[in-house]
Amino acid sequence: MIFLKMICGVDEAGKGSVLGPMVIAAVECEEMDELTALGVADSKKLTKESRERINKTIRERFQYSLVIRTAQEIDSLRQTMTMNEIVAQAHAEAVDALSSTTAYLDACDVNEKRYETTVSSYVKSGAKIIAKHKADVLFPPVSAASIVAKVERDSLITKLAGEHGDIGSGYPSDQVTIRYLEKYIRTHKQPPFFARSSWETVKQMMYQKDQCSILDF
Repeated sequence: MIFLKMICGVDEAGKGSVLGPMVIAAVECEEMDELTALGVADSKKLTKESRERINKTIRERFQYSLVIRTAQEIDSLRQTMTMNEIVAQAHAEAVDALSSTTAYLDACDVNEKRYETTVSSYVKSGAKIIAKHKADVLFPPVSAASIVAKVERDSLITKLAGEHGDIGSGYPSDQVTIRYLEKYIRTHKQPPFFARSSWETVKQMMYQKDQCSILDF
């Protein structure tokens, strides 16, 4: 019996978002050239149409896995873990869902080797972990994973917007997102369930809300 040595790339979307989930994707292949031929690249450098087209092809032709951490799950985990540890754990979970012997990751730590060690401590499959900065540019499987993660997260954000109104991209740098949060907290006296309450952005808004309540009193 011949056992193929599969490789995979792992990346996430929404790590720094204040609204909505973080999505981690892993894409598996035999040879990196298989994905290069699709025109994969860092998802942020592709148009929405290109991302969706390539995402569809990846899902049809390659094994992949998705791990989703909701805002509430992230808030809960942050009570005992750093954000980098949360991402590392999710990266490992995405790797374990496939049969790869080697996994390439976008390092979520200034120290690449430290991140490799952290992810390896969570991996149960025994896959070799290689973490590099800018891995989504260096390795086609990571580029592919970045596309799948980005498209999946965009879909989830679109669904939230359909249910709750225009929430923007969900990132603190987006003024639409900030205005939505400010209005929601002003009206409901608490953040929406899909906001990361452990984020400084939300903490500051809640503090300002409390200050205004004291002044009004």
